[in-house]
Amino acid sequence: MTASEVTELQAALLAEVAAADNLDALEAVRVSALGKKGRITAQMKGLGQLDGDARKEAGQALNRVKDAVQDAITSRQADLDSVALEARLAHETVDVTLPPRPRPGGHLHPVSQVTEECIAIFGEMGFTVAEGPDIEDDFHNFTALNIPPEHPARQMHDTFYLEGKDGAPQPVLRTHTSPVQIRTMETSKPPIRVIAPGRTYRSDSDATHTPMFHQIEALVIDETTHMGHLKGCIIDFCRAFFDIPDLPVRFRPSHFPFTEPSMEVDIGCSREGGELRIGNFGEGADNWLEIMGSGMVHPKVLEYGGIDSTKYQGFAFGMGIDRIAMLKYGIPDLRTFFDADIRWLKHYGFVPLAVPSMVRGL
Repeated sequence: MTASEVTELQAALLAEVAAADNLDALEAVRVSALGKKGRITAQMKGLGQLDGDARKEAGQALNRVKDAVQDAITSRQADLDSVALEARLAHETVDVTLPPRPRPGGHLHPVSQVTEECIAIFGEMGFTVAEGPDIEDDFHNFTALNIPPEHPARQMHDTFYLEGKDGAPQPVLRTHTSPVQIRTMETSKPPIRVIAPGRTYRSDSDATHTPMFHQIEALVIDETTHMGHLKGCIIDFCRAFFDIPDLPVRFRPSHFPFTEPSMEVDIGCSREGGELRIGNFGEGADNWLEIMGSGMVHPKVLEYGGIDSTKYQGFAFGMGIDRIAMLKYGIPDLRTFFDADIRWLKHYGFVPLAVPSMVRGL
């Protein structure tokens, strides 16, 4: 192999190395030049046919070509590795100067929203909020509310009883928020005007009942309160809550141990086409829906609360927060309130900063 042929081979191989635009192409050039069947390897195998001085001179020339090509491949590989790294970094990079990806805002649960709506309405009427413990004793949950020992409400199938200590009566998970009324009477002097929203517990579960639910009750006690005040308060609340100025409200005689006389409260509705709608749809027999219980506070309940029943009288009423939320916002199944389904909350939830107000609207 002449000197000019060696020079041409080196130039051709270096050109191929320079032209390789990725690592796979560069590897192909290396194999074609330096592999077992490569061009430089083939020339090396032919050195045995030359004379001594010619073989020596040709071998040295081919070794210089081999070294030059190997150096060029190494250098080109480093360049391609650098380009590949830069491309990867550019693809995987996170620009910390950019704002974070916006996330969906949280939503207020319908129970929380409706509780605030009720507080806003009753707050305009002069009521304050009272609270009490979820775990109650027998006296506050039953006895002080004139519920006799044989009453069905005390049975295990309705009430969650907890383990008692040292023979003491078993505490219970409160079955209503009425114990808050007793505790308020024990710690306050008339006139009293409070509402008591909170969680309550009963052993029941279906589309309209859950073991844990929410109630709100109202209590008014003074020397002059009468049933007309009770009816006016309930009518004003129902019409404000459902935003129906002419919403019919009906009072039916009933019986509760803690009120005398007692009344069930119905509101106007329509069931036409299998759809329940709240509003004024006439006086038909099917155009009423029970929504709450009410009545004048029983004198025994006043005495249990430490209030002179010969001097003071009052009224009370209560309703399920979950129930009126279902009626107002068209929620078909009470059990979904407690499923913790983000999709459900996104659909039925409320903007947290949109605080209900009788001035700005509910």
